Amino acid sequence: MNTSEPSHTELDSKSLSVAGGGLLLVLGIIFVGANLRAPLTSVGPLVGFIKEDLGISNTLAGILTTLPLIAFALLSPFAPRLARRYGIEAVLLAAMGLLTVGIVLRSLAGEGALFTGTACVGLAIAVCNVLMPSIIKQKFPAKVGVMTGVYSVSMNLSGAVASGLSVPIGTSLGLGWHGALGVWGVLAFVSMLLWLPQMKNRRKQEKAVQSQTSENVNLWRSPLAWQITLFMGLQSMVFYIIVAWLPEILEQRGLASGQAGWTLSLVQFSLLPFTFAVPILAGKMKSQTPLVAITGVLFLGGTTGLLLGSTALIPVWVMMIGIAGGSAFSLAMMFFSLRTSSGHQAAELSGMAQSIGYLLASIGPTLFGFLHDQTNGWNVPLGLLIAISALILFFGIGAGKNRKIVNGK
Repeated sequence: MNTSEPSHTELDSKSLSVAGGGLLLVLGIIFVGANLRAPLTSVGPLVGFIKEDLGISNTLAGILTTLPLIAFALLSPFAPRLARRYGIEAVLLAAMGLLTVGIVLRSLAGEGALFTGTACVGLAIAVCNVLMPSIIKQKFPAKVGVMTGVYSVSMNLSGAVASGLSVPIGTSLGLGWHGALGVWGVLAFVSMLLWLPQMKNRRKQEKAVQSQTSENVNLWRSPLAWQITLFMGLQSMVFYIIVAWLPEILEQRGLASGQAGWTLSLVQFSLLPFTFAVPILAGKMKSQTPLVAITGVLFLGGTTGLLLGSTALIPVWVMMIGIAGGSAFSLAMMFFSLRTSSGHQAAELSGMAQSIGYLLASIGPTLFGFLHDQTNGWNVPLGLLIAISALILFFGIGAGKNRKIVNGK
């Protein structure tokens, strides 16, 4: 396995942590992960209802998906600093509390509450996105691949369920788009309660982090760190464009809104086996370039199929995109661990990659909506997806090579 050998201090602290509450920790990671996609993927199928109710444009509707990404970009670099100062467990608990508040707030009436709550949701998820790979590397140094897979499956399974249930919750249960968005606050609140037991490990975690030797590596000058960052950002751009606009594209192709929502769920259900398997395979390989190559080809095939392929084969095209998305996301999460030498450095790389990466990704949904408004069609926006897919392959090849970030290289 291409991972660095943990120090005796790290092993001792991790064994004590796992022995004292490993099951609760795994359960906490699963539930926190379950909250990192559902609050976002539940929006896409409801965009049409939100636009009709509030009278907003396609471009403004795209901001509902873009705003959390901007929050990711702004807060991600500071998440590792917050964790070092207050303890990673305490920061994650506070983030889950903010997430609960944000979900409830955005489900209230009015544009102001909708966008303010969406911003809170983005800030909370940003912290969790950055710190989860770090806590997995610190707590499970010998099982990074397996735990990354578990975390990824939890995240994407809840995201898939949220996409499919959004319209039925809003229409069949009569809760409207407000209730369909607000219901996910229950999951966030339960997850916060399940994370509470980790607070007893806060002091142990602080001492363990302080005892690690901290390498003075300038990630911002590392070509490898930038390749990982761009790989992360571009695959995120594709995912959030699909989440925001696939239902609208499919509805204009003749699908009912409920069917379009479940087709978006198909994207996410199709990636589930791969979000578990790919991290395990990646951890056993010296170089991950073969996995990157397969991922890039699937992205290119799926996006080209949406533009030029038969409507009857839409399930095939979206499954290709889903499998590629699950593989790309898992590889990005693994690169944070495989290309670094400590949990601290993994958090720093995660912060950099998710800051710049999500800033790049945040352009996607709004640009996609803008191009659709300007051209009154989907050909140009889908052409953009094909170009992004090619770039994912290019930067992924560099990120997948067997090396580590050392001395800014």
